[in-house]
Amino acid sequence: MNKFLTINHCVETEIIVKKSKFIANFIKVTSKEQAEEEIKKIKKKYFDARHNCISYRVLEDDKIVERFSDDGEPSGTAGGPMLNILQKNNLVNVLIVVTRYFGGILLGTGGLVRAYSDSLLKAIEESECLELTIGLEYEVKLEYNQFEKFKYYCRNNAINIKDTSYTQEIACRIEMEEDKKDKFLKDYELKNINLLNMRMLSKKYIEKSIQK
Repeated sequence: MNKFLTINHCVETEIIVKKSKFIANFIKVTSKEQAEEEIKKIKKKYFDARHNCISYRVLEDDKIVERFSDDGEPSGTAGGPMLNILQKNNLVNVLIVVTRYFGGILLGTGGLVRAYSDSLLKAIEESECLELTIGLEYEVKLEYNQFEKFKYYCRNNAINIKDTSYTQEIACRIEMEEDKKDKFLKDYELKNINLLNMRMLSKKYIEKSIQK
């Protein structure tokens, strides 16, 4: 398993090249099905555009699923170059759709490659990137009077509380990087964190903030 990058939020950017308008929608996705649904939405939104060129890379079951389309542009001038940029930047769980409104001036194959590439590069530049790294997901249960202390512990140990449910006790689903495991288990055994019980749910990729 490797480290990858993804984006935190969807981004929309626009450039003008010789009167042609290129609108880039850079979208966070977590499955091939979601990517295909987002493509349908964009094509419906920009139904009057001449081209909606796409590329995506999605991490599914530790494998990368890729797809691209030139959507009527000359072969190799849009989807392929954008996929190449995603690959070189190690980006996954992302979809790029660049919509082109033709401005009446032909750009040529080289001009099209530059325009679609620049559209994606601008979207990447304006995105907040996250690192995807191997981590562990746990479920923990604790008493109500221990919750604030546990939240404080998680903040100080780079443990992310993903969700919380409230019944007779509090149940939390938490994520941590793999190298945090030993300290977490030791603190549990030594009662530095007072939990009723805990169990590991899965080993998975988790998101981590990085500096651009």
